Amino acid sequence: MASSSITPLLLSLAVCLSAAGAGNPGFVVRLTQKGLDYARQEGMGVLQQELAKIHLPDFTGYAHTPVGKVKYSFYSMTIRKFQLPSSQISPIPNVGLKLSISGAYIEITGRWRVKKTWIFSTSGGFDLKVQGISISVGLRVGSDEAGRPTIGLSDCSSHISDVSIHVSGALSWMVDLFRHNVENSLRKAIENQICPLVSNAITSKLQPVLQTLPVTAKIDNVAAIDYSLTGPPPVIADYVDVQLKGEFFALSHHTPPPFSPPTLALPDDHNLMVYFGVSDYLFNTAGFVYFSAGKLVFDVTDSMIPKDFNVRLNTTSFGTLIPQLSKMYPDMLMKLQISSTSAPMLDIKPGNLTLSPKLDIQAYVILPNSSLAPAFLLNLTTTALAKVAVNAGRIVGNLELSRVHMDLKHSDVGPFSVTLLNVAVNYYLSSVLLPQVNERLNKGFPLPLLDKVQLSDVVLRPQQDFLLFGANIHYGKTVNGTWL
Repeated sequence: MASSSITPLLLSLAVCLSAAGAGNPGFVVRLTQKGLDYARQEGMGVLQQELAKIHLPDFTGYAHTPVGKVKYSFYSMTIRKFQLPSSQISPIPNVGLKLSISGAYIEITGRWRVKKTWIFSTSGGFDLKVQGISISVGLRVGSDEAGRPTIGLSDCSSHISDVSIHVSGALSWMVDLFRHNVENSLRKAIENQICPLVSNAITSKLQPVLQTLPVTAKIDNVAAIDYSLTGPPPVIADYVDVQLKGEFFALSHHTPPPFSPPTLALPDDHNLMVYFGVSDYLFNTAGFVYFSAGKLVFDVTDSMIPKDFNVRLNTTSFGTLIPQLSKMYPDMLMKLQISSTSAPMLDIKPGNLTLSPKLDIQAYVILPNSSLAPAFLLNLTTTALAKVAVNAGRIVGNLELSRVHMDLKHSDVGPFSVTLLNVAVNYYLSSVLLPQVNERLNKGFPLPLLDKVQLSDVVLRPQQDFLLFGANIHYGKTVNGTWL
């Protein structure tokens, strides 16, 4: 129960970890005051449970009364109720987070005994009310050498404004004679335990869960994403930004890309709990990694072309467009090898995402012995409109071709008009190649979220050089669409 309730608070602390290091981040997460308030609300339940562990030891003392010196004892004390009705959490610029709790109260029951040597002994019960408890907690957030989030207690103080005892039992009036001493002792015993319990909650509850924030997300056997924090957090007055490296890298070797992230200027939106600024740098490092690994190469064969398309990928069909091809290689199958000539770069502007890859299309004739004879090489430039969304905590994408231009780069079958190939090549690209690409893009890649944290009410707005996602945060699981 404790671990599940505190996790939204942990998320707020996790996303408060941002960088002051050199260079721009490729990924920024902004937690608004609304997000902090949600985290505080959920986390108070756990903090309340932790503080309810306050232990009140039995204590004794001596007091002078009209009947002489007596010995008193207070024992068997148990907490009946502990409430934290009012709290707030806020970022303190250049410091960290401040958690303030006011109006807290504790109700305690126990037993008392008053004894004068062997002459007499009397006992009864008591109810203790501790009211006006205020707690101030400073939280210091940062990152370790691996880029994982850390959290610690920077300061803590507590104060109790009122302690009152109501006693019952025979001769209970005697307790009134030393009530003040008892109340002060109980006040001190409680105040001395509050901050150590808060510190223990941070160490034992928050820190382990913060470690579930993924600093590396493996995508496939080729690449992974570096989501490590780039440094400790600069905290702003009404929100907290977390800056992550946000960079694809090859699993075989981590080579820095030949370009740097642009500056991300997130707008001052506060309607949702969290905002993600995803730089075009993140997407473009993906293109760089897969291109460098030789993975942006696609083969198209006749078996991949829908049966209803009349231009088959063989020398007979292409012979109607390039007569010399069918003369040199009569009635043979062909293959197109489509490869990117450079790493594709995503261009993000307000309201628009475009990709303009440059491709080579090498046409081969498949000879009877299964070897390949080069036929011609086309250079192709195209513009694709990109659509991006968030699905189950993953960024997914889809491409639509909008413009294709071809030039003949080389021919092994003599000169011919490339215009005649437009219909066929466009069809192969849109009906065969694009579905392969979109299948990969639809798998997407994960956002950096703590375990069991989910997003809802997602909105997306392309900005200059980055995508802005906004969302509300929920922790837990869903059953038939209902949050647990």
